[in-house]
Amino acid sequence: MSKRVKWSIAGAVGLVIVLVGGLGAAKRGNKSVEVRIEPVEKRDLVASVTASGQVRPQTKVDIASDVSGKIMRLSVKEGQMVSKGQFLLQIDPQQAEAQLTRSEAALAAAQAQAAQAKANLIQSQKSYERTEAMRKVNAQLVSDEQMDQLKTAVEVNKALSEASGHSVEQAAAGLREARSLLGKTTIFAPMAGRVTRLVIEQGETAVPGTFNKDAATLLTISDMSVLETKVKVDETDVARISIGDSAVIQIDAFPDTTFIGRVTKIANSSVKGAAVQQSTDQAVDYEVTIQLLNAPVETRPDFSATAKVITDTRRTVLSIPIIALTVRENEELAKGDTAVGLGRPKPTKDVGKKDVEGVFVVGTDNKVTFRPVKVGIAGEKHFEVLTGLKPGEKIVAGTYQAIRELKDGTLVREQKAPDKTKQAVKS
Repeated sequence: MSKRVKWSIAGAVGLVIVLVGGLGAAKRGNKSVEVRIEPVEKRDLVASVTASGQVRPQTKVDIASDVSGKIMRLSVKEGQMVSKGQFLLQIDPQQAEAQLTRSEAALAAAQAQAAQAKANLIQSQKSYERTEAMRKVNAQLVSDEQMDQLKTAVEVNKALSEASGHSVEQAAAGLREARSLLGKTTIFAPMAGRVTRLVIEQGETAVPGTFNKDAATLLTISDMSVLETKVKVDETDVARISIGDSAVIQIDAFPDTTFIGRVTKIANSSVKGAAVQQSTDQAVDYEVTIQLLNAPVETRPDFSATAKVITDTRRTVLSIPIIALTVRENEELAKGDTAVGLGRPKPTKDVGKKDVEGVFVVGTDNKVTFRPVKVGIAGEKHFEVLTGLKPGEKIVAGTYQAIRELKDGTLVREQKAPDKTKQAVKS
């Protein structure tokens, strides 16, 4: 075989290899990505905020004792309905009665001392007046020293009379306090409602709780006619809620029923744990109070509830699936922004400056193009579209992984719908 023939064969083999490689590269370059494609349509959207909490009565009273003593009588049970002024319990009154007796005796003694001081004052005044009259008749009969002594006696008795009067007032105040303490040994219902909590039994000792209210609480009466739930809402959502917003409430105890509510209060300060220090990575929640409008009579305090607050609604607006909205880097800003620093580009972590929200629009040639869009409220599954798209345009609506990897010019093909017949056979 000649040298020329060998070179011809080698060239032909190389050409074949190049052609095969080129065809493979072309096939790889034209490989399409399977995605879910949906047209841009108009829908009704409802924006909401969901949070969890517990059902509580709007009005409740924790009844505690102001005096210490053994509970001699207890006339109510937990869950019982009571009316305003109804007798609830009796604390041993012996100590209070003894204090009342001492106060009555102290008042009587103070009154007797006051009467004696008043008599002494009258006597000293009359003695001074008689002596003064005698001196007017004959100045030699009474000396100046005697007049000074009599005048001093009047002033002293007058001061003693005033002091005894104050002693009477003090004893009277002690008597009123003793009577008040005796009255506090008998506890009546301050309001009508249901006994939702009873933590004591007859024979136990009631202790005043000056510094520990929970330890001193004997029972709780709740007005179950008006119920509410207090939910904790994240700081990113609380600004969208307003007083008067309607809410749909799900109570765990009634899983097949939903209830209507209305926002009545939004806390101005965040909910923080007493022993937890605030940090930059700690979630900040705000308490929102929602009044239940149609709660069943079987509802009890502390039932777990989930509230969905309706913050906004839109009728027949252009919308896209939430999953379709993605973020891409703004290439123009990525090249450099001379308005920042000393002509240096902005850092890539400046969210909202270099990142743009948008969707991938599918062209007639099945190639996608990223298009920035401006969205409004968010429903459960769709975003409202304000600008950037027109009705009927086809966009990539899934999957999340496919959207994440898409680029301008990528060839796509529509995802095949699952075969319901095969699924039915398998099931």
